[in-house]
Amino acid sequence: MRILVSGAGVAGPVLAYWLTRHGYSVTVVERAPALRRTGGHAVDLFRPAMDISEKMGVLPRVQERATTTNRMTVHPEGSRRPVRADLSKIFGAASDRHVEIMRDDLSEIYHDAARDDVEYVFGDSITAISPDGEVRFENGAPRRFDLVVGADGLHSNVRRLVFAGESRGNAFIGAYFGVLTLPNVSGLNGELLMHVGVGRTAGMYGARHLADARALFLFRSERELDCHHRDVPRQKELLRGAFAGMHPDVDRWLDELDRTPAFYFDSITQLRMDTWSQGRVTLVGDAGYCPGPAVGGSTTLAVVGAYVLAGELARAGGDHERAFPAYERAMAALVHGSRAVALSAAKTLIPTSRLGVWGLAQGARLISALPTAPSRALVRLTTRSARLYNSVTVDDYPPSHTPVAR
Repeated sequence: MRILVSGAGVAGPVLAYWLTRHGYSVTVVERAPALRRTGGHAVDLFRPAMDISEKMGVLPRVQERATTTNRMTVHPEGSRRPVRADLSKIFGAASDRHVEIMRDDLSEIYHDAARDDVEYVFGDSITAISPDGEVRFENGAPRRFDLVVGADGLHSNVRRLVFAGESRGNAFIGAYFGVLTLPNVSGLNGELLMHVGVGRTAGMYGARHLADARALFLFRSERELDCHHRDVPRQKELLRGAFAGMHPDVDRWLDELDRTPAFYFDSITQLRMDTWSQGRVTLVGDAGYCPGPAVGGSTTLAVVGAYVLAGELARAGGDHERAFPAYERAMAALVHGSRAVALSAAKTLIPTSRLGVWGLAQGARLISALPTAPSRALVRLTTRSARLYNSVTVDDYPPSHTPVAR
């Protein structure tokens, strides 16, 4: 059975790895000309994704590339006194297995895990998918596949082609997220520097193996802004407007917008589709059920979704009419839970009032100051993400084949 996967980010390579372990022939097509190696922004892997990474044999590499960000300094807007917190203690209290890693590093690790067993086609994209499995490409010749999987993110090309439009199921949750790469002039190593105000949060962090740093921006908006997801000049204009006058630190970060080698900006949007499958086509990760970039644990959700999809296909003997509904049932509770996590996290990370700004700073200080047992109890009592990801159980899908190098 031949399966085409669109997207070589996180979900695509994880899915390709497990599909080959179950005996399927896999091709991954990626619009970008090569794997992105700029580092990207930091993402979190919680316990279920850590467990799956361990099954893949890549956990040592994941841990080796961890950002090791373990300290946080919060500057509440309008206050002269910063609040310092122990991030390692906060994360340790939230989850018994967790690592923060740069997204592009994670993508490379997952890609390398099965690169000898998977056909990767870079610099191309799908233009049409017929009901009988014929796929047309922007550059390559048409090919026929038994199944097609969209693992191509929030703005999924596969979803646009098969599910009547890219925006189907989109639910804007009232915020935007941006990241830019800039020189690490502050020498940040293991520290997150944050400025928090009503309706906006900005931060800067470095990673031990990167010479540069990242600045991140989150801000609220009552309505969706007039901005296409590929209109970079407009995105930079919106970011400057949202954070004007917040703090001299933030002004310096924004000054790098015209020089940055890597920039990301998008709305924080959830996908709420009734189904992620149609005929021979299904979706995985952000392409099918994005809970909201930066706030909903979407990377962990993508890893789990890819593992479950491959496992359910194997369990059904490749019969997608049985496997796709089983995959959706297995993921339903986690997907719905991640949406609730995202809404809660957005409210916390981008406070709606001065009281919320104070609460974010003081809460972080309190948790990091408490002994381990009380801090763990407090985080798990008050944090939806901790309760969700520590309660997830994923079926075991033992590999049925040893892949042969292509």
